[in-house]
Amino acid sequence: MPVQVIAVANQKGGVGKTTTTVNLSACLAALGHRVLLVDLDSQANATSGVGLEKTEGGSVYRPLLGDGGLLERVKPTAFPRLEVIPSEVDLCGAEVELARADDNLLRLRTAFGPLKESGRFDVILLDCPPALGLLTLNAYAASDQLIIPLQCEYYALEGIATVTRILGQVRDGGINPDLRILGVLMTMFDARTKLAQSVIGEVRQHFGEQVFDTVIPRTTRLAEAPSFGKPIIHYDRYSAGAAAYEVLAEEVARRLGLVTPA
Repeated sequence: MPVQVIAVANQKGGVGKTTTTVNLSACLAALGHRVLLVDLDSQANATSGVGLEKTEGGSVYRPLLGDGGLLERVKPTAFPRLEVIPSEVDLCGAEVELARADDNLLRLRTAFGPLKESGRFDVILLDCPPALGLLTLNAYAASDQLIIPLQCEYYALEGIATVTRILGQVRDGGINPDLRILGVLMTMFDARTKLAQSVIGEVRQHFGEQVFDTVIPRTTRLAEAPSFGKPIIHYDRYSAGAAAYEVLAEEVARRLGLVTPA
């Protein structure tokens, strides 16, 4: 089966995007799949979330501009079957540099060619910046699927309208006609509030089966894990957050048609 490239994207910050990218990557790897996490955010939170540091010259920045490839930038983590292309501060300048480049929406797709042909990975997950700039649009152009994290509050509903509009433009404009939504993920769920229940009901009514059955709870342990450089299943294996992301990984694998190794 060809490698699946999945962008985790929402231009609204604080919706659990990086938390989802890191923990879904780790849980898919724990299921036996070979996973590459690509950190496209100059803040490098996904990089530190798996215990690595920003690496000068180690991100997608230079390959996007035609200088070198991505395979040599893949770094191992302490977690089996999970590898990373880290972020760096220079990614801040990528938007300006890309704006002056030819085919500036397709640079990441081109750079991904050798990664996909290498046969090293089953899934590539992209942690996108919290903005609809050229880096995020490059992620849309390079991906097969989108996961859209959505916080259980009404303001978050405004963000998803923008994401789906841009998705339509990317498909209709011929940039990536086959891009589709793998799923909408409800995050930071607080069962004590009627608001959270109401938002989930409204989103399910609008998006139907595109909404994942799994709901990610708001928990202290999930918030703590990044400061230790560990995904939640390696920080607190038996926490509610770990259980939620393990179930999400199984749901994602089913939707992708991935066969879990024996």
